[in-house]
This record gives sequence, C-alpha cells and structure tokens, in this order.
Amino acid sequence: MALSRCFVYAISFLSLAFLTGTLAANSAWNGHTTPGSTDITAFRPFYIPPGSKAYDSSSPLVLYRGHWTESYHSDYYRGSIRTTKDQDAEVTFPFTGTGIEWFGNTDMHHGVHNVYLDGIIVQQVDSWSDVPRKGQRIFCLFGLKPGKHILKIKNTAEELHPSSRSVMDIDAFIVTQQSLSPSSATPPVQHSLPAPSPFLTLIEAAPNTRPWKLIQEGLTGVNAMQLAIISNTHALIIDKVEHNPLDVDGHPAWGALYNLDTHTLKPLRLQSNSFCAGGTFLSNGQMINVGGNPVVVDRTSAADFGDTNGLQAIRIFNPCDDASVDECDIYENHSQIRMASPRWYNTVIRISDGSAMIIGGSKKGGWINNATVNNPTFEFWPPKSIHGSKGMPISSKFLVDTLNSNLFPIAFLLPDGKVFVAANRDAMIYDWKTNTERRLPQIPNGVRVTYPMTGTCLLLPLSSENRYVPEVLLCGGSALDDQKAAYDISSQDPASSLCFRMVLTDEGIGKGWQGETMPQARIMADAVLLPTGQLVIVNGAGSGIAGYGNTKNQVGASNADNPVLEPILYDPTAESGKRFSSIGVTSGIARLYHSVATLTPSGSVMIAGSNPNLDRSDVKYGTEYRAEWLNPPYMDMTRPTIDEMPEQILYGQKIRVCVTFGGTEPTSIKVALMDYGYVTHAVHANSRLVYLDATIDGKYLIVTGPPTPEVYPPGPGWLHVVENDIPSKGLKIMVGDGKDPDVDREALEYVLGHTKAV
Repeated sequence: MALSRCFVYAISFLSLAFLTGTLAANSAWNGHTTPGSTDITAFRPFYIPPGSKAYDSSSPLVLYRGHWTESYHSDYYRGSIRTTKDQDAEVTFPFTGTGIEWFGNTDMHHGVHNVYLDGIIVQQVDSWSDVPRKGQRIFCLFGLKPGKHILKIKNTAEELHPSSRSVMDIDAFIVTQQSLSPSSATPPVQHSLPAPSPFLTLIEAAPNTRPWKLIQEGLTGVNAMQLAIISNTHALIIDKVEHNPLDVDGHPAWGALYNLDTHTLKPLRLQSNSFCAGGTFLSNGQMINVGGNPVVVDRTSAADFGDTNGLQAIRIFNPCDDASVDECDIYENHSQIRMASPRWYNTVIRISDGSAMIIGGSKKGGWINNATVNNPTFEFWPPKSIHGSKGMPISSKFLVDTLNSNLFPIAFLLPDGKVFVAANRDAMIYDWKTNTERRLPQIPNGVRVTYPMTGTCLLLPLSSENRYVPEVLLCGGSALDDQKAAYDISSQDPASSLCFRMVLTDEGIGKGWQGETMPQARIMADAVLLPTGQLVIVNGAGSGIAGYGNTKNQVGASNADNPVLEPILYDPTAESGKRFSSIGVTSGIARLYHSVATLTPSGSVMIAGSNPNLDRSDVKYGTEYRAEWLNPPYMDMTRPTIDEMPEQILYGQKIRVCVTFGGTEPTSIKVALMDYGYVTHAVHANSRLVYLDATIDGKYLIVTGPPTPEVYPPGPGWLHVVENDIPSKGLKIMVGDGKDPDVDREALEYVLGHTKAV
C-alpha cells in the first residue's frame, strides 16, 4: 500500500483506541494507568490524542457529493463508514485547527484520490493494499496556520494496480487543535529579538556584534526523548513506544535517523521499549542504547505494538557514516546481548578502555526511586570480571545513600581514569578499577540535581594549558524534599536558580562548591558545550519537577510549568559574576520533560522534543515534534574550513590537517576535539571538549592527539578548528585504534548463563 506522507516521510498512524479520562492519583510507571485498562485488546490503528477532536463519517460537518453508501460495523469509529466507487465523488470537510488526519479502510479494491486543502491540491493518495486493513490513516497534514480550513478529497479513475476498483471511504477525521508542528513546506521561522528580559539587569549582553538566531525547521517524527549525533550528516533520535506520526513496518516508530542537512527521516526498527534508556559510543564506533521499560499494556498506550520488554536491553547501532542511511538500523538479540540486571533511568558512559560503564537506575516501575526498586549497582558492556563479579553487577553504597531522587545519575570520565558521579544532593569520585569511592562535599542549599529534581551538568573544557585539570559545573534542579509524596508537590514549586562549580583536585575539593546564580531558575535544562569553550543553557521549566501525571496542579499532564524560553550563554573563563549573558532570542516552544539539545557538526545547536505525557497528546504541553536550531553568531561569519584530515588519530600522534583560514592572519588557533554526548533527561553523557595541541605549518595544522585514553576515551569524536574564536564545521574522527573493547568471554558467558532476560 502506498501510505500517506506526513512529516516528510511515509507515515501510517497505527494505534489503540484512546480511553478518555482524567489523570488520577494512582501512578503507573511515571504516569497514569486508567483503572481496568491493563488487559491487552485487539490492535486498533485509530487513535485520538488527548486534546484533538474526532469527527465521524456521519457528522453533519462532513459533506458528500456523488454516490456514497453507508455501512455499519463495530470496528468503525462510532459504528459507521461511507464508501464510494464513483470516479468524481468527493467529500468536503471544513474544520478549525492546525492539523488534519483522514482515516479509512484499505484493500486491493481501493484506488487513487486527490487531496485538496483550501482549494489547492496537496497530495495524491493511493489507498490500495494487498492486505485488507481497517482504520488506517490514509492522509495527514500538520502545522497549518491556526484558523479555518477546508479539506476536499476527490476520487479518481486512476488505477495503479490491476485489482483496483477505485474504492474510497471515509471512517473519520481527526483535527489537531494545538500547533503541534509546522508544515514541512513552511519556510524556516527566524525569531526576532524579544522584549527586554526582566533579568537583564543581572547579566550582560553577549559580547558580539552579530546576532544569535533561533530558527524553527524540521520535524522529528518521533518525540526526541534521546538524541545523539552519529555522523557528519545524521542524528539518532530514540523515544518510548507511543503513537508517533512516523511509522515502520505497519506501526508507529519509536526511533529515527534525522538528516541534519535535508531534515528528512528514516524510521528505525527497535524491538524493545526504549523508554528512558541511556547510551554511548564504544571504542569501535558502535553506539549502544541501554535499558528501557516493560511493554506498556494500558489502552491509552502501546499494548499491541509488538515491542518486547526493554529493561535489560542492549541495542546496537553500527557505525553509519555515509549520507545514505538506507541500510542503517538497530540490532537487538536479548538472548545473547543483554545486561545482567534490569535498568530504567540508567546512565551510560564510555570509560578509558573504550567499554561502557552502566550506572544505577531502577529495576521496575514507580514514580520516584525507592529502596524496593533501586538498582544500586554498576555493570559494564562488554562484561568485566573485576572485583570478583564474574561480570555481574557491582554494588554501590553511593547509589544506596542517594535515594530517593537519584535516577539518571550524572557521570563523567575524569582525566585520571576515575569517574565523577553526582546524584540527589551528593557527589563522589569513583575508581572503577579499585572499586573505591571518594565522597565529595554535599551540594549546597539543599539542591538536588537528578530525576525528578533534574538539573544539568557539564565537564568544562580540558587542555594542556589547564593541565587537563577537571572542573564540573552543575546548574538548576530543585530543593524540594524527595521524601514528599507526589500529591504534596506542585507544578508551581520553584526550581533552583543556582549553579555550582568544583575543581576536582585535592585543593579544589577542599574549597568546596563555588556557587553562582543563573538569570532564571530552571529544572530539566540542557547545557551544551560550544567549540569556543563557552556553553549555552536551553530548555526547562521555572517550577515543578520532571515527569508527568504525578503532582498536584498538573498542567495538562505535566508535573512542571512556567517554561523558560530564553537561552543563555555561559563563559566559564570569565570572572565570577560576569559569566552569564543574554543572547537575545526567545523560543515560542515549551521544552519540558523529554526534551533535548545538542551541538551539531555545523556548529548549530539542535533543540527538540518535549512530551510530559503518557502518549502522543494535543493538550497544553503536548507532544512536540518541531525542531529548532540555535545559531551562534559565528554561523554567519567567514569561518575556517577543514579541507582534508585523516579519519583517525592515535594518542600522542601528530597528524596534518589542511585548513583554509577565514582571516588573513589568524592570531589565535585552537583545535577542539569534541564528543557531543548522548543526551536525555538533561544528562549529557560523555559530553567532552579537549583542546589538542597544534602548530601552524603553512596551510596545515600539525595536531597532536590526546595524551591518554583517560583524557579522551577511545571512540568517535568531532574535530573543529577554532580561528579567533570562530569555529569550523566539525568532521568526525576516530580517536584510538578503532578496535572493539576487550571482551572477557568467561564473564560474558557467566552473565548469560546466570541471568534470564525479563
């Protein structure tokens, strides 16, 4: 069957019937389960998102011309469907909204139909299918200008298949009320400067003469819960199992590859539920996606999508560096590739031997972590037989002591090979080789920084100039008591406006956390490193906590409110009190729970996602598919260009990088080696900026690789040449020999032999 095209890609909106009802106090896995809805029912593609409105084929607003017949069956929406074979028959439907979906049947007798919107033909749809299917989404169009529109569908005599009999039918129309997404045909929207912020008395304007720009362009197809740049041209987006517009194999997709140049999509075939998983690159360039959620079996969600339990899943995405991604997909084999224990909300980082360290999480559902479901352990992929573990999880007292608000722990590999970990109000340095903890001073002012009191954190840039001394920056979160019941927490409880820095040396630890104040309080913010060494803070809310369906005073289903729409710039090298600056743009899109942001190879910051809802929703703070691009001033300047460079750099190795400089005499040259990170839930795992030593030799730069795998762990990175604070586009480079991380066969076999996939 030739499916309708939405979001610039073939989409069939397959879903379950939506059971209406308000959110109640009983919580499911971070959300509401409607009482009596836990039994799997027959799969129904038809789905009405909360906040959208459905119109039956017999609605008086639906106007028919030509000969139509009406049939009745319980499988049809409200029991009826209209069908025609007349080649000139047509249906007209006036509606008010920003999106429209047409549902009907498909089989071998259906044919080709022309679809018009406001008098203009927008698509020719072929509803033929070799398999009879009811309740299929035949056509959809989103991002319309808010207001009144007229949809007209005209049958044709065109028959693309021998068995076609030019049948067309109407089961229902669904109208999107909210502005969920712009049409793919809509030109990018450049936001103008906003009115002066009330906080500008606290901060300075960004030190440049060219403006920042915030451009809205592209649609992600699946909600961008998880985001990682995987090549020079593509980003990997992973969501939970839900009724996303993008489809694959006859059901909604929950993973996609996003083309950064053309804004087109390729759906991915995930097998298991990746809800709130983590991820990382390995030393061989593979990316793994780790953990997830069981199959959700309530009728407002994904009971029959065919997914499997994702709690122990390790999903493998092989290197996919070509612009064509037709053959790229995710591989799962839970009988041979899995974690030793179930994990949801786990953090995953790459360590100095190129393997993955998997940290914490929860073993099963609940609104917030607790001793019953806590998984206070580390494990590795591939498994390691260290500390007598035989590859099984290694206990962590820190992850016991940091209950309850300790999901998605913050973690970074340090230049000495140890790991910085922060959770709740606490932090430590963990030596995974000796299994020892060094506790750090508690985060001041009662601020908690991990889910659901979600803050954000970055490891500040490393270089030989600062002797690769690590310093971390924590921002936002909440000072709410994590022992409170959800019904005692409000979406209006203020978030934290505090940031804290600590140099992770004996002297720096002795001085403790150094505090400063952001212009606005934020929970669920994203902090993104730029090649210049500055960082931008975007997204988040001014009040409430992360999640949905739990607190009092929910907005829609969101536990948070008062979205923070102004990105801010932070310069870690400026003196205290002068580090924050306004960049003069404001978004019109709330980015709350399940939103993300990352640097891209172009130097632009991609901002996407937001879905504080159980499933795709059209209520306030509904499911967000629009992508935005925050362009620093250097995007419009004459920039250096990397003309040629090797695809690999070894530790301490000198390579020649051919560069066309933007200026006649560059006065300052830096070479930034960056890991853009695996981004989800405000955790930017592996985010890293290392300035490599470099000298100029004519049009070449002689660049020296990182000194050790601890400074930059083996695996992919992106190289930017920064000339006078203006960076080039980034090019992907393999750091290290590109080999697989060591595999301890005995440990792997022990794990597989002594565990069972859930």
